[in-house]
Amino acid sequence: MLRLLFDLYSFVVLASVVLSWVQLPPNNPIVRVTSVLTEPLLAPIRRILPGTAGLDFSPVVLLIGLRILRSVLA
Repeated sequence: MLRLLFDLYSFVVLASVVLSWVQLPPNNPIVRVTSVLTEPLLAPIRRILPGTAGLDFSPVVLLIGLRILRSVLA
């Protein structure tokens, strides 16, 4: 069950990344849901990581962290 939760959250993070590329309006329901679910974990990572040529690596760091937690806990 825990593995499924980690996998579902990873999917939400990936969906958030794809939606940022598509640039839907911020009031779109899908964008709002993914933002509400991912920003609490992405925002602290963004504060720590420096911006690199306009690229945001925080989702990559989060996904790696999720995989590590998944392997340790599940």
